[in-house]
Amino acid sequence: MLTEEPELVRASTGKRFLNYLIDVLSFYLFLIVLGIVLAIVSPESVDDLASSGEANPLMDRLFSLLLFAIYMSLIEGIFNGKSLGKLITGTRAVNQDGSRIRFSTAFGRGFSRAVPFSAFSAFGDPCNPWQDRWTDTYVIDERASKLG
Repeated sequence: MLTEEPELVRASTGKRFLNYLIDVLSFYLFLIVLGIVLAIVSPESVDDLASSGEANPLMDRLFSLLLFAIYMSLIEGIFNGKSLGKLITGTRAVNQDGSRIRFSTAFGRGFSRAVPFSAFSAFGDPCNPWQDRWTDTYVIDERASKLG
């Protein structure tokens, strides 16, 4: 039986940017909920976290990048290449052959985002940011693609 070759249509730069905005917003909402829970469970730890961020804003930013990398790794790993942004825009991260990404690939994609200035690597047409290049993946438009 012949199987049809996948026809992958990359997601547009606009959809990729929308994915990014939605994913960053969902990350901040997650942090807010986490902060509320932490404040209820252990109010003194919230004071400690707030004072450490004021003392060293660079470490605060690096810690935030690390948390975002972990968050995106887990989300894309658990949901087979989808994040909230990708779910809304009808896109998915896949391997170059069109197969679903593994958890280890999602981990690599997530931590590629933690590299400072990685967002600037997404400029261009087609959009090919570091998390795609370094993990040999694409973000495809699921509606326009034909997966085998």
